[in-house]
Amino acid sequence: MSDLGSTSTPAPGWEQQQPGPPAYAGKGSGPRAGFWRRFASALLDGILLGVVQGVLIVVLNDDLASVIMLVIGIGYYAGLEGSRTGQTLGKKAMGIRVIDANNGGPIGFGRGVIRYLGRIVSTIPLFLGYFWMLWDRESQCWHDKFANDYVVPVDAYPIA
Repeated sequence: MSDLGSTSTPAPGWEQQQPGPPAYAGKGSGPRAGFWRRFASALLDGILLGVVQGVLIVVLNDDLASVIMLVIGIGYYAGLEGSRTGQTLGKKAMGIRVIDANNGGPIGFGRGVIRYLGRIVSTIPLFLGYFWMLWDRESQCWHDKFANDYVVPVDAYPIA
């Protein structure tokens, strides 16, 4: 007769990892970029794009500058975060990168666009989608969840 309340040793190989970031004995399934590194990265990217927008507003009218900045923003974030390195200039400066949650590789341009649009959704309710990472098990913001990615330190997940 078996004892339903007892714990038994699992079969060998049960702990074998699925493809993706390795497990570690901390929060979630691996090292994640912290709030302040991500904040500093976003601030640097925002300053860079703000300068570009300022120049466009001086040269063009406000409406045309806004449309061009939308295209530049999508190209900047989706192109760079979806690239092999997964880094915008701000992320590169802060030593962090975006990786696919399933295999640790790049997320690609299409999911980079989803991530960019998710940033807008993360901003609408008083930036709640950004602060979400503070209590999320995997330290993901809403836009990370939408694009199924993680933001990680480069030293823990080097660029291949």
